[in-house]
Amino acid sequence: MDIELKAFLERAETLMRRVEPLLPMPREVIDWRVTFAARWQRDARGGWLLPLRVNLDLSLDDLIGVDRQRDLLAANTRQFVAGLPANHVLLWGARGTGKSSLIRALLAEYAEAGLRLIEIERDHLADLPRLVEVLAGQQHAFVVFCDDLSFEAGEGDYRVLKSVLDGSLERAPENVLLYATSNRRHLVPERQSDNENWQMVDGELHPNEAVEDKIALSDRFGLWLSFYPFSQEHYLRVVQHWIGSLARRVELVWTWDEALEKEAIRWATSRGNRNGRCAYQFARQWVGVRLLQTQASRAD
Repeated sequence: MDIELKAFLERAETLMRRVEPLLPMPREVIDWRVTFAARWQRDARGGWLLPLRVNLDLSLDDLIGVDRQRDLLAANTRQFVAGLPANHVLLWGARGTGKSSLIRALLAEYAEAGLRLIEIERDHLADLPRLVEVLAGQQHAFVVFCDDLSFEAGEGDYRVLKSVLDGSLERAPENVLLYATSNRRHLVPERQSDNENWQMVDGELHPNEAVEDKIALSDRFGLWLSFYPFSQEHYLRVVQHWIGSLARRVELVWTWDEALEKEAIRWATSRGNRNGRCAYQFARQWVGVRLLQTQASRAD
């Protein structure tokens, strides 16, 4: 009997080793009092929230030259955190101009007031109703953030997004808003044929209605914030800000002069754009080089 029992236990252990990798991982229960951000992860059972460790060192004051956009977004977020009516927000425009950075800066500004940030990938938007269901009833205010949101012709996920935002009987709860960034104002491709209402396009008898269906998605966002390419003056102001910010952290003494200005301009020209991302990258490179030079001189 002991031999049979031992054999049975060995077989059971072998079976468990084979089955265990197939079982879902235990999900951590998120304590939103100490967790400020999470990312929606898709799995076979529908999805779950992965808590994130975030750095809250980016301030709203670090966003230079987008004062109007910053103030409007901050005001909308203050309303939301205070339990007052607020709008879903679409931040659209040129790349690298501070759209995503504004969202991260909001979390640093309002995390202590109850704001929490949930990242969701554009390809996981079909899970949005499930995510909203998970967040409903929580005590905190959740901004669901989708970066670089856009849809190609023929994709149907945007209709799921429309229904969650404003188009169904079961809308998003009062403690959930969607903030999205995009390079497209209407989130879907706009073609010349869209304006050729006197023709039947791809068999469409009423092409103007098809265009209205596309535009209706961006209309679900109550607040539109537009971002435009930087002028050279704007770019240089951002460069100065980031060099100053990075230099203070490492106690680096520096001065802004004509040579540094020309170096910053050449950096942007070599990349074919002037924006906040480019300015931040130049500042990191410039400060890093100066620190290496300082260390080398001290070693000598």
